[in-house]
Amino acid sequence: MAIRPRNTRNLSFNMASFSDLVFLLLIFFMLTSTLIAPSAIKLLLPASESRTMARQTVTVYINENMEYFLEETPVDIDALHSGLIIALRDETEGSVVLRSDHTVPVQHIVNVIDVVNDINNLYKTKHRVILATQPPR
Repeated sequence: MAIRPRNTRNLSFNMASFSDLVFLLLIFFMLTSTLIAPSAIKLLLPASESRTMARQTVTVYINENMEYFLEETPVDIDALHSGLIIALRDETEGSVVLRSDHTVPVQHIVNVIDVVNDINNLYKTKHRVILATQPPR
């Protein structure tokens, strides 16, 4: 007469709790990665108290060496003009965000504003330039 135990041990591993944990970690990293604003060009922006939020169409950078960048691509002032025409071709009221180092002379900022105004006059659009700033310390 063979005596069999009533409680048998199940040796299989349940993956349900592990997959829940993986999905929670995935959601956490996706949310935290979108909160980080990637800025490929390091600039010290001028300080300002005002806050203007706008949907940016294209970003122009001017670094401390007075070099222009359209998004992350280095350009001169003529290539900036043609690049902005291409970037703004589908927009009638686009926003050009100008991220300029705080040591850049005003003339270089005015050059970008002139390029955008020239595009507005050429194509009868209403693009605007927004100067990016950082909060005061």
